[in-house]
Amino acid sequence: MTSFPARDGNDAVLQKISTPMTGAAIFLVVTINSAEADAAAVRSLCADLAALVRSVGFRDPTSALSCVLGFGSEAWDRLFVGAPRPLELHPFREFHADARHAIATPGDLLFHIRAERLDLCFNLAALIMERLCNSVVVADEVQGFQYYDNRDLLGFVDGTENPEDREAIDAILIGAEDPAYAGGSYVIVQKYLHDLVGWNALPIEAQERIIGRKKLENTELDDAVKPSYAHNALTTIVENGQEMKILRENRPFGQPGQGEFGTYFIGYARSPRTIEQMLENMFIGRPPGNYDRLLDFSRAVTGVLFFVPTGTFLDNLGADDPAPDAASEEGSAQHVSPVRDGSLRIGSLKGKLS
Repeated sequence: MTSFPARDGNDAVLQKISTPMTGAAIFLVVTINSAEADAAAVRSLCADLAALVRSVGFRDPTSALSCVLGFGSEAWDRLFVGAPRPLELHPFREFHADARHAIATPGDLLFHIRAERLDLCFNLAALIMERLCNSVVVADEVQGFQYYDNRDLLGFVDGTENPEDREAIDAILIGAEDPAYAGGSYVIVQKYLHDLVGWNALPIEAQERIIGRKKLENTELDDAVKPSYAHNALTTIVENGQEMKILRENRPFGQPGQGEFGTYFIGYARSPRTIEQMLENMFIGRPPGNYDRLLDFSRAVTGVLFFVPTGTFLDNLGADDPAPDAASEEGSAQHVSPVRDGSLRIGSLKGKLS
């Protein structure tokens, strides 16, 4: 078991953000209705969410059921009146060039539900919606699945460069730059629809140049032959000589009978600026015009930025407690222990770390 020291002197339990990806996922984005009773219902659910996850997950502990809850910019201001806003929480930034558009869409709450079994994800999503009942409207709901060896529907392995261990902590967890919300994270979601007919008409070598990796072997193309417009070239962000990592939990989805094939992008990061720079490079280009050729075959149809607070923050919420003081919580240490399946169980334990 490996543990890492906390960034500050606190002890709070982080929501579980884990890797590798599970076999199934549900991405549920909702907006909150306008009455104060609707906001109160949301706060009440927040306080009980961990118990709901335990109740459903108890049916099969080996399936690793989890749920991460994120809050959109407008929802934060409404739900937590008087609480400071996380420093980098803002509406999703759109990027638009020619026919390429990283669009912003509605979203107050994100429920990122994961397990090895889809039925557990489904059960938990149903219980969440039963609790929220008439207080929310579903903006988007996607059921994702594992496709062979973690490939997307374009045929390439997705998430190869995800950080692990201490590198993952540094990549996704807020630290001293926003001490009131240390241990939290930001997450951006986008739903992409693919033109598989057009994509599959390309020679494999052309596909590999667009992605920047070999399709079968999943090895990165040599820099001498990789085009500057390759997807993995444009999404590599370097600041002060250091590559800035994010944690991707993408999943394929689709309805073959409807001709729908897509990838649900979900990226966790310590700062949304990292993912925003990736999107600017993809949609506008680096330099402008040198855009991601993958966008000739993939179209973004949603886009929302959320803030993910610690589990302790959620546990302290309730209908009669609209805004717990994040800065005065009894702690915010992060405990990370790689388990036998290689996943990171972030925030699974409380306690001082040495």
